[in-house]
Amino acid sequence: MTKIVNHWIGGKTAEGASGTHGPVTNPATGEVTTKVAFASVEEVDAAVAAAKEAFRTWGQSSLAQRTSVLFKFRALLDAHRDEIAELITAEHGKVHSDALGEVARGLEIVDLACGINVQLKGELSTQVASRVDVASIRQPLGVVAGITPFNFPAMVPMWMFPLAIACGNTFVLKPSEKDPSASVRLAELLAEAGLPEGVFNVVHGDKVAVDRLLEHPDVKAVSFVGSTPIARYIHTTASAGGKRVQALGGAKNHMLVLPDADLDAAADAAVSAAYGSAGERCMAISAVVAVGAIGDELVEKIRERAEKIKIGPGDDPASEMGPLITATHRDKVASYVAGAADEGAEVVLDGTGYTVDGHENGHWIGISLLDKVPTTAKAYQDEIFGPVLCVLRADTYEEALDIVNASPYGNGTAIFTRDGGAARRFQLEVEAGMVGVNVPIPVPVGYHSFGGWKDSLFGDHHIYGNDGTHFYTRGKVVTTRWPDPADAPSGVDLGFPRNH
Repeated sequence: MTKIVNHWIGGKTAEGASGTHGPVTNPATGEVTTKVAFASVEEVDAAVAAAKEAFRTWGQSSLAQRTSVLFKFRALLDAHRDEIAELITAEHGKVHSDALGEVARGLEIVDLACGINVQLKGELSTQVASRVDVASIRQPLGVVAGITPFNFPAMVPMWMFPLAIACGNTFVLKPSEKDPSASVRLAELLAEAGLPEGVFNVVHGDKVAVDRLLEHPDVKAVSFVGSTPIARYIHTTASAGGKRVQALGGAKNHMLVLPDADLDAAADAAVSAAYGSAGERCMAISAVVAVGAIGDELVEKIRERAEKIKIGPGDDPASEMGPLITATHRDKVASYVAGAADEGAEVVLDGTGYTVDGHENGHWIGISLLDKVPTTAKAYQDEIFGPVLCVLRADTYEEALDIVNASPYGNGTAIFTRDGGAARRFQLEVEAGMVGVNVPIPVPVGYHSFGGWKDSLFGDHHIYGNDGTHFYTRGKVVTTRWPDPADAPSGVDLGFPRNH
């Protein structure tokens, strides 16, 4: 019997009532294992209504109550991390170690939320005028929504909801319909931790559910992670309705390798960053810029390492890389490799047509490596979101920097060098929101915010860290004057308030 994934509304499972379902596939076999209910407008409204009702009390709850729930949730999440990783592998396809790493990174943000007391401290200035004090405080927004992608079905939601609910908001999550089970399991663990009904809700679906969240008058803010075209749409649509928006888009992350770099370390980093999670991550290194005469040697070192990667089912401990999420996506990724030579690139490794014995119907693709890729090639210009690495050549640091800064994306970037002066110059001159120096994937720890520049971010706030706390709260300034009991009433004074 096919498993059904339903919504989670008001603290309990809510069976889908729209009559519409989507298929969930095991990417390693191509088999449809699950059906997920797609929400109607009315079901989204029910989730928002539950969140709005819960906000009446949760928004007024003490910090101690909120963090107590989050500490219990953290313990449950830690205890069930293997189970959640297995759900991710079954529906996304990534190998178990990758899935465990995803849960661990989500735990970082739960840790941050457990200590939200420090983040929410206000400011007080006393005696700014005679007997006048001024205080700045931060308060929750109300109902907030998160719309999350398929590639990290546990981590990306945890970039959002722990901080949101720690700040006193209530939350409606619309996860990817391609791998929905992890989000429902997180909801169950939150309920087990004692989170009141309606504070966290999950609705599955497609554009119907997304558009209703974007236009719903009771949703005060929307967080999104996904492709740039959808991020732009989310930002435009939700902002038009007066909502706060943080919409993280796509990327084309570059790694500059200078002639003085340790080429073995650079090759190790390039392979890990390009092909980990089968390249299905917005922080993947998808373009290496080799500077000077090192290009041929670097490409050979990358090729040697890439050829040894073990590709297979995510639940096989021997596998280092799993399949792609869908057959359609696999075919699209393959098309970039198939057309690369005609666009002037040299195909060093061609992973198209790869299969795994016994799993021939899985969404398999092998490792692809393209060298001497021109900047006009589609394989360079587009976010491929698969295990395809482009190598570009540049004669000088300045030429390499120009290549990076000409990209419409500005998510993450890295430089490999032994030269501290060059590294310092790069981190100041490059147009990207996250920079690594001899670190290929510069994803910040939980207490620093994550986010890019240019077409990689729409909105004013990065996600998690201090930016996350500010996004999920709004400031209020309170000016107070209390009369001294010894003073006699001074009467009415219609003049401008005296500050001295």
